[in-house]
Amino acid sequence: MRASVIQASSIPFDADACIAKMETLATKAQGSQLILFPEVFISGYPRGFDFGATIGNRTAEGREQFLQYWKGAIEVPSVHTERIGAIAAANNTYLVTGVTERDGGTLYCTALFFAPDGTLLGKHRKLMPTALERVIWGCGDGSTMQVFDTAIGKLGAAICWENYMPLYRTALYQQGIELYCAPTADGRESWISTMRHIALEGRCFVLSCNAPPAGGSCIIGPLGDLLAGPQRDGECILTADLNLDDIVRARLDFDAVGHYARNDIFQLTVNKGNI
Repeated sequence: MRASVIQASSIPFDADACIAKMETLATKAQGSQLILFPEVFISGYPRGFDFGATIGNRTAEGREQFLQYWKGAIEVPSVHTERIGAIAAANNTYLVTGVTERDGGTLYCTALFFAPDGTLLGKHRKLMPTALERVIWGCGDGSTMQVFDTAIGKLGAAICWENYMPLYRTALYQQGIELYCAPTADGRESWISTMRHIALEGRCFVLSCNAPPAGGSCIIGPLGDLLAGPQRDGECILTADLNLDDIVRARLDFDAVGHYARNDIFQLTVNKGNI
């Protein structure tokens, strides 16, 4: 099956404009059975913003910035998710995208999963926002740590530095993840090493998608080989043909939660309830 990652910039604080751009870009990737957009593509990663927050102090200007960011977020489900679902249906594809999710007065960094018929399969909220992200995003919980069993394979996501949480990765491996999506805002060279490591560790296909100017989007096979990218500059669509049989071939000599797991020594307990 064919998969694409779409490295593209958001229109900051404007959900409707972001979705319109998504529609145009998804059409260009027509023929792919899986399309991935970057972390918080709707409505943008607020790189460089501090929202007027320092330890012990907040500013009126920062609160105004947060208001604008909150207005650009979307609720799940909503008319916005219906529009994204329609894009998935129009292109007969599974679509995964990062969004800023609004739930009351709290925002979350969330990945949404859509089926080719436009159905919202579910969502995953980032478990632990990184550094100053904690000012603007709440923490996710175990209830959204789901891998979806789809017609194209077992599909899930870890958002940006969640990929540095070894126990979360293991929780995904335990669910048999085959199509591992990693929407991100990290464009460093070391990120590519992380993605290749996860592909090797999980014996899965890894799709990483970032926005310009950081870039670095890529698609990696279950033995750590680069199938597309990394693309450093500008907007682009990276595409690769994936053969799920390659996952079985790769597990001949390593299966992180199977014959290489030593379950007689190690155990992972996961709380999938709300905290």
